[in-house]
Amino acid sequence: MQAHYDVVILGGGLAGLTLARQLRQERSSLRVLVLEKRSHPAPEAAHKVGESSVEIGAHYFGQLLGLHPHMADRQLPKFGIRYFFDDGQNRDLRRRYELGPRKFPRVPSYQLDRGRLENFLFEEEQRQGCDVLDRAVTTDVLLGDPHHTVHFTQAGAPNRVTCRWVVDATGRRGFLKGKFGLRRPSPHKANATWWRVAKPLKLDDWTADADWQGRVDTGNRWLSTNHLMGPGYWVWFIPLGSGSTSVGIVVDAEMHPYPTINRLEKSYAWLDEHEPQAAEVCRDHDDLVEDFLGLNHYPHGCARVYSNERWALTGEAGVFTDPFYSPGSDFIGVSNDLITELILRDGDGVDIRRHAAAFNVIYLRLFDAFTKVYENQYQIFGHARVMTAKVAWDNACYWGVSALLFFQRKYRDYAFIQSIDPLLRRFFALHVTMQDYLREWHRRDTTMLVDGFASVVDEPYLWRLQNELDAPHDDASLRATLEANVAWLEKFAAAFQALASTTPDASDQRTIIPPVEAPELVRS
Repeated sequence: MQAHYDVVILGGGLAGLTLARQLRQERSSLRVLVLEKRSHPAPEAAHKVGESSVEIGAHYFGQLLGLHPHMADRQLPKFGIRYFFDDGQNRDLRRRYELGPRKFPRVPSYQLDRGRLENFLFEEEQRQGCDVLDRAVTTDVLLGDPHHTVHFTQAGAPNRVTCRWVVDATGRRGFLKGKFGLRRPSPHKANATWWRVAKPLKLDDWTADADWQGRVDTGNRWLSTNHLMGPGYWVWFIPLGSGSTSVGIVVDAEMHPYPTINRLEKSYAWLDEHEPQAAEVCRDHDDLVEDFLGLNHYPHGCARVYSNERWALTGEAGVFTDPFYSPGSDFIGVSNDLITELILRDGDGVDIRRHAAAFNVIYLRLFDAFTKVYENQYQIFGHARVMTAKVAWDNACYWGVSALLFFQRKYRDYAFIQSIDPLLRRFFALHVTMQDYLREWHRRDTTMLVDGFASVVDEPYLWRLQNELDAPHDDASLRATLEANVAWLEKFAAAFQALASTTPDASDQRTIIPPVEAPELVRS
């Protein structure tokens, strides 16, 4: 260990270790120290939030950080996100309206065993010359000019180092957030409990019905992030590469108070009432439960995440929205990309005040946009028709704007983001209006869909949005593509509003997800 570093990262979980890897990949001369409070190695199937990745996070891990070999060999491929909606009884998966992909998408994502991934990153960073310490607990950070001072204990012994940059990746502890008074509540109120079962719990085994099996790649539903959906809640089943299965209950805080699920036996009783088929499966494997964890009011915000005084927050040390749609690793990828840009520019002698201010706006605007996806929306979750519309809409927004900007590395491009600010404001206003409309639609629609199946990517333009995320673009073609996508989203929103007054047919997806003519593909 040295006495001085370019960057000290507080926390050696997923956010901190991936940031260290990215910094040294983009500038190998950087001296980086990572301080992790846990002992190494971490247990596999560790009870952490963030086991499922979607396109942004998967692209960040697999492609930008070069972790695809590890993902392919040591993690599981993800068969998209799959939903089974409330049918009034929830005793037979075959009867529940299903929304999910038929085949694996071209753009990959992964089911992550966090303990396994973090152990790999910890050891890999050490091999690559990064100083990574376990049993290291940060006790104080003193900002200075030109250097900060970080005080910590390592295996109980006091230490201190100086650095130019300090990055907080301490998770919910939020060391710098607390020190600087940056904690902010989220308007979204939700709770969660989850546990691991030391066995694959495959939803494909819940029925032998051949017609049901034949809807998708037979035997592969278990590789999806599977959601059992009901009013004010969803239940997840996520497979892990270690062979365990993660099971979780996520609830609206008012509709399902935390004390109803905050112990394993209470979670079982809650499943008995709301998800009896899942309850039976879980009780049959009670002797294989490895752990149990709960979080009361898990969403949280932050006043500021990047500073020109050379500090930053990443991962859950900054903000957290919700596990629905699995955005946790997305926010890690975006935040680490912005932090890397700030550190490299500062190292080149650039005045970063303008960039730090702009990146705060970009990142917190993204947080606000994602929060609107969840805020007061859990009431919709059991309604198959409205939720299918919501999932189609939310995916279209994600693929058409949010993920596209990350795949093209544009969040960290200050000039480009400034040039499309009016378009982003138009997009955000549309997004908020549509979330409001979905709640209103839910209040007046008494439809219950059962015995049906839909796939978001069966709609051609949605399929194209997902599959063209990594298509090559110059600035002009990307700007034109974003314009075309937002214009299409406006038509898509209008089509849903027109469809809401019609009677749906569970056997005809076109009556659930409206077909909307797509613009011509824009290329560089």
